[in-house]
Amino acid sequence: MSLLVKRFSTSALKGQLVQPPLAVFGTEGRYATALYSAAVKQKKLDVVEKDLKDLQDLFKTDVKLAEFVVNPSLKRELKKEAILDVLKKKKACDLTVNTFDVIADNGRFNKIEAVCNAFARIMSAQRGEIACEITSAKKLDDVTLKELTVALQGFLKKGEVIQLQTKVDPTIIGGLLVSIGDKYIDMSFASKIKTYTNIINEVI
Repeated sequence: MSLLVKRFSTSALKGQLVQPPLAVFGTEGRYATALYSAAVKQKKLDVVEKDLKDLQDLFKTDVKLAEFVVNPSLKRELKKEAILDVLKKKKACDLTVNTFDVIADNGRFNKIEAVCNAFARIMSAQRGEIACEITSAKKLDDVTLKELTVALQGFLKKGEVIQLQTKVDPTIIGGLLVSIGDKYIDMSFASKIKTYTNIINEVI
């Protein structure tokens, strides 16, 4: 992280690293944490968040560009020039440009998406948003979904809000899989069947 830190402006980096509200790990976590710290000190969190989201949106629509920057057969300098050119055309702030300059110098092009996602998770935690995913064997009706949402509110602390996503997975047969924050609840029929099968096999 030291190289990344050195590339940010001196005024943004005086004092200790500002710890994010959510710990993110791995190489992408180190970049995202350093960027978050510098953005806090320069009061540019919202600007940086928009820069990264714009970049992700661009990669989704411009598949050729997305494939170009992660192509291992291409020279590092070409990919660096491409990514920095895109950021400058989009008038990304200096912190965003500096971050990707370092990512490019380190040849971590395959971590760009992960860095953006890690920063997005930090910002979500900053706003008190708690990710929650409910998986069911078939689509839940509105009444059931509302009841579940109310029940899940009990897991939240003051000031937190649920960011709910639903997913359908017929393989769980019935019941639900629920993840909220760092908690995971398996109430699926498939899990129960597996448990009962293991018990029977042990008896046999």
